[in-house]
Amino acid sequence: MELDKDLAARQEARALAREAETAQKQLAEMSQSQLDAIVEAVAKAFAKEAPMLADMAVRETGFGNVEDKTEKNLFASQTVAGAVRGMKTVGVLREIPEKKLWEVGVPVGVIAAIVPSTNPTSTVCYKAMIALKAGNAIVFSPHPKAIACTRKAAQIVAEAAQTAGAPRGAVACLSIPSLDGCQELMKAEPVRLILATGGPGMVKAAYSSGKPAIGVGAGNGPAYIHHSADVAHALACIAKSKSFDYGTVCASEQSIIVEKTMEQRVRSEGKRQGFYFMDTAEANALAKLLFRPNGTLNPEIVGKPAGKLAQMAGFSVPLDTRVLVAREQEAGPTRPYSMEKLCPVLAFFVMDSEEAVLDKCIEVLRHEGSGHTFAIHATDEAVIRRFALKIPVSRFLVNTPAALGGIGATTGLFPALTLGCGAVGGSSSSNNISPLDLINIRRVAWDMEETKRPAVTPNDELVELLTQKILQRLE
Repeated sequence: MELDKDLAARQEARALAREAETAQKQLAEMSQSQLDAIVEAVAKAFAKEAPMLADMAVRETGFGNVEDKTEKNLFASQTVAGAVRGMKTVGVLREIPEKKLWEVGVPVGVIAAIVPSTNPTSTVCYKAMIALKAGNAIVFSPHPKAIACTRKAAQIVAEAAQTAGAPRGAVACLSIPSLDGCQELMKAEPVRLILATGGPGMVKAAYSSGKPAIGVGAGNGPAYIHHSADVAHALACIAKSKSFDYGTVCASEQSIIVEKTMEQRVRSEGKRQGFYFMDTAEANALAKLLFRPNGTLNPEIVGKPAGKLAQMAGFSVPLDTRVLVAREQEAGPTRPYSMEKLCPVLAFFVMDSEEAVLDKCIEVLRHEGSGHTFAIHATDEAVIRRFALKIPVSRFLVNTPAALGGIGATTGLFPALTLGCGAVGGSSSSNNISPLDLINIRRVAWDMEETKRPAVTPNDELVELLTQKILQRLE
């Protein structure tokens, strides 16, 4: 039976890829205004269903909460639509007269998109919109834990796109949750690019498929509270970020790092704002739940509120607790608090100096999270500049909630739910992925020497002909 299921999944993947290829050829003939109309229709339809899809996702996965997932859905539809409005992606993008150069936007073709269980509906809308904006067709592979809500999201997007003029098959989703089906989709001949958002194994599979891929690494961003910071504002940002959808955004902070002189100020203000600093016994009990024996994150703790996590670990916390905090000093595979935790749990590092803070931030990121996101809370521009030149990340955020700042909700970054980590993080891009990452640029270039070369007159041609004849006789 399982063999039949895997075979059906592979066949479905191939069939949807072929249909998407046919649809993409029609999309490639559309004008920018036609593609823009499709994107606007998708955004409007998806935003209308944002609460329903959020509720469906929470019920199916058990991750996060409806209010924040609704906000994610609105971000993925309305905010992304606003960001791409007026953006040129196809046809002549610009002309550069002084270089005698044109740049033409060309769709990459069919895109295979991997959808994570932590953001199973918002990711569909976001990826579909940036793909369609660039004239590409897209086929989704849902996570087995979120197949119903992901397929519903894809259905809403597909129907809205078709109503606005997109061909049938331009947006599709696998119906059988199978690793074989996902791998078949990634390797399907019509697929030209893979957008991989998910666990390390899935991202690695995307890069190993033989196709160009844009994948993301793990997030494990430290948050440095400098002595020049507004501590109350810094902790408010971190609390908002880390409790948003109960910590399921990969850009959210994973640790707080301070100098020793700041420890008591941070503890005192943190307690006032709902941070619960666990004692050693409580931290040890929770640590046993965070990761499974094979080193992978325990899915049972993902996207759960702080009070629920404490209950699971066998201790109680005040009702207003938003984030659990464990004292830590080292980073590595035997230190669970030094790794990415997709729930409202933070490590708390206390260092002797600013130099030690810098070294510890780099150590944490090199262990996990290189290329992803870092947050600093400071008003001293010199320290911000110093750290910005040293920290190995693609998103260096200043005085903002990292979860929201990293995806571009509270910063000037492109609003995205796929965050490239650059070469240092094993990713092919360091961008917040936008439609411009999903096109190729065709460059039309004229001979620059043509304008410099002196014009040839008839007399010049006669002299050159006579010279050639004389030279022939001399030979």
